Amino acid sequence: YKRQIYELFERELESRGHEPVLFPLVIPEENFEKEKEHVEGFKPEVFWVTHAGDNPLEKRLALRPTSETAFYQMYSLWIRSWRDLPLKLYQSVAVYRYESHTRPFLRGREFLWIEAHDAFATHEDALKQIREDMKICEKVLWEELGIPFLFFKRPEWDKFAGAVNTYAADTIMPDGKVNQISSTHDLGRNFAKAFNIKFLNKEGKKEYVWQTCFGPGIWRIMAALIAIHGDDKGLILPFKIAPIQVIIIPIIFSEEDVEKIKKRCDDIESLLRNAGIRCKTDWREETPGWKFNDWELRGVPLRIEIGPREASENYVTITRRDTGERIQVKDSEMIEKINQLAEDMLKNLKKRAKKFFEEKIVEVSTKEFLIKVLKEGKVAKMSFCGREECAMEIKEATNGGKIRGVPLDRKDEPLSTCAW
Repeated sequence: YKRQIYELFERELESRGHEPVLFPLVIPEENFEKEKEHVEGFKPEVFWVTHAGDNPLEKRLALRPTSETAFYQMYSLWIRSWRDLPLKLYQSVAVYRYESHTRPFLRGREFLWIEAHDAFATHEDALKQIREDMKICEKVLWEELGIPFLFFKRPEWDKFAGAVNTYAADTIMPDGKVNQISSTHDLGRNFAKAFNIKFLNKEGKKEYVWQTCFGPGIWRIMAALIAIHGDDKGLILPFKIAPIQVIIIPIIFSEEDVEKIKKRCDDIESLLRNAGIRCKTDWREETPGWKFNDWELRGVPLRIEIGPREASENYVTITRRDTGERIQVKDSEMIEKINQLAEDMLKNLKKRAKKFFEEKIVEVSTKEFLIKVLKEGKVAKMSFCGREECAMEIKEATNGGKIRGVPLDRKDEPLSTCAW
């Protein structure tokens, strides 16, 4: 379902003026050296290519940990005047960072993401892009995938290396830990000055561009889908992104039924495929119950059972993965019903996820209550003075508790003085 998630983001990016590109995997070391803060932030995590076979390279090449230093070398050539702006490009790739401790989907040495790199004539336009990135997150993460999140402005000490400000979409996992599933960075003119990205403005004067970069973490989004929507039986995938949206299970009691049921399964499969529904018939030599459990584990949204009665009459039995509800549907109403069930399932997943998300966030106003809430695997909403010293004390006292930031569109007033 990684491909389907990619497609959702790519569609939204392109509908908002981004164009797809593909830059080389390796980046010359001298590119990294151009932005001091960036290189200091990433060098400890960089994998270096030093040899071609047994022969040492004259200059080291980095496996991309992120691609600002690859893109912006070219932006300095491609951008000449205000007519070239905004320039909005993205690529869907894997990136590589050395991690001493890895966790599947959440922290790997190779992980999947999208990175969009944008250049603008004004800082105001760049800030508008940050809000647009948040809207893309709302459209894909919440509306399409049912993943609740908050979009934060990170504190000064927790921003991207080389950025003026960092913004990020955070969701909450069932164990209470926060999962950053997307980030956007206001790069100001830092990289523009490092890479000499200038344009001739309408008054005929040269000035540096303003830049942003946006990175939805496909790998981490998959982790969120697995953890937030799944249950004790296995995955529950939203219909839109499931690799197999409908699994067809033949139920055969005797040899006499085989041909009739096979033809019926083939007809139903053709009908579904013609309607654009990804489906498959499971002909493995296992019991129907074993197959039910196996496809529930894999998170297939809908199951169609075809037994002797369904083979003889014009109806099918459909089971929902999220609720286990079984219904009988006429062939003539099947496609319409499947589309309706897909919508109902997403609404149900969103309702459950939102309830879980809201229950995990607790308002606190004292140091003691903050420590208690974090120990219980929940997330604290609190007033905070903004001092890094306070943040470090909280981290030490709560075994890793971390200030995530201030919601970008916060409408409420501070609860009190700093809870710490």
